[in-house]
Amino acid sequence: MNTAKRKRPSRLPRLAVLLAALAAAAGLFLWWQQTAIQTETISVSSPRLPAAFDGLRIALISDVHGARFGPDNGELLAAVAGLEPDLIAVTGDLVDRFRADLSGVETLARGLTAVAPTYYITGNHEWSLGTGAVRELKELLTACGVTVLSNQYLTLEREGQTMALAGIDDPNGYADQKTLPQLMDELRGELGDPFVLLLAHRNDDYPLYERCGVDVTLCGHGHGGIVRLPFTDGLLDTDRTLFADHSAGLYQLDPGQLVVSRGLGNSGPSLRVFNRPHLPLVVLHTAPNP
Repeated sequence: MNTAKRKRPSRLPRLAVLLAALAAAAGLFLWWQQTAIQTETISVSSPRLPAAFDGLRIALISDVHGARFGPDNGELLAAVAGLEPDLIAVTGDLVDRFRADLSGVETLARGLTAVAPTYYITGNHEWSLGTGAVRELKELLTACGVTVLSNQYLTLEREGQTMALAGIDDPNGYADQKTLPQLMDELRGELGDPFVLLLAHRNDDYPLYERCGVDVTLCGHGHGGIVRLPFTDGLLDTDRTLFADHSAGLYQLDPGQLVVSRGLGNSGPSLRVFNRPHLPLVVLHTAPNP
């Protein structure tokens, strides 16, 4: 009688295969989180919006940080075109201070202006590259047909009615630059009390937008809190403190409203988790007076 014991097969190969599969799945998930653009329609209603602008469609592009979505940013441009915007707002951090690369800017800018009139304001990362880089970037964008707003405003007109579009440089800019209160005083001194759509970079400056009585502010900067978890407005602020606020979507201010993009790219080594690249379409509506 053979009493030799059979060896049990080792579980290590199975465990190794399982761990490899889990690692591959996690890698694919993280890749998808960084590259799969998520569009969203955000409706904003105001009784101050002139009736002629009811339904105005604005594609909000923020915090690209030099990211590429397909060859020549074709995927991003196709997504923007699919939103059928009346205008495009680019609210800063088009480039990244860790990657001083302007090589993709011209193709993206020309592609955007082919879709709709495009307006741009700076973010903190542009200024981190230095004033020379900011000057070069603004000149390049202007040559591509983008309207650069540097603490400036203009009027938009439809069917004989007007509204104001204003844009401010990031506070990382020149120390003596015009402030938002000064800009709003100039605007109201010339135009009276129009509906004001403001392009600004920083979501966390919303108390300033309230204080200045801006009707609607479009911005980014917060990256959606980088990691999105249930029952939070994002895990991390841009200064890496826990539990961000005013980091994504529509917020009611007193007065006015704030729309925040979660942004499209990443800065440095950060990774998005449950927080895909965000391309909001903001649709303005005229609300009845309460």
